[in-house]
Amino acid sequence: MSDYTNDIEKCLATLKKGGTILYPTDTIWGIGCDATNAKAVAKIYSIKKRDEKKSMIILLAHENDIKNYAKEPDESIKNLIANTERPLTIIYPAAKNLAANLINEDGTIAIRVVKDAFCEYVIKSLGKPIVSTSANISGKETAKHFGEIATEIKNAVDYIVEQRRKERGDAVASKIVKWDGDKIIVIRE
Repeated sequence: MSDYTNDIEKCLATLKKGGTILYPTDTIWGIGCDATNAKAVAKIYSIKKRDEKKSMIILLAHENDIKNYAKEPDESIKNLIANTERPLTIIYPAAKNLAANLINEDGTIAIRVVKDAFCEYVIKSLGKPIVSTSANISGKETAKHFGEIATEIKNAVDYIVEQRRKERGDAVASKIVKWDGDKIIVIRE
């Protein structure tokens, strides 16, 4: 983590003040904030020019934290998370302890347990989940790497992580499934 120390400190300072960050995740670059801070969440909707009715996802460092923010998952969900190599976002019922403007109208929340050391460390250090939404204006093409992120986005966030800016691999968004409390429904493969 020593390479990331400066970035982590700046991310944490920004997040704790209610700011927004542009950061690499286990999928694509994302715009993030403290997922419990409604004003910070509103800033992201504004940056993306996104309708607040379109919910965003949150990132957690560990699957045991899910129960703090949504309905406790059953063993099938825990097994799915444990046995999936590709990043996996799961939509859970009964969201709680999050900014109200982050929770979907039907009470659900999309959660991904990160598989990225930098993100995991930031989340653990903050002690709260962070928002993760693609670094693009709503309706525009998703940036596959840092170099494709629009200047408008870069200028709008409060802090941009220094690490991994030069990576040029085409990142892929996570698989998305919905767990309704009984069964799993694939939303995006």
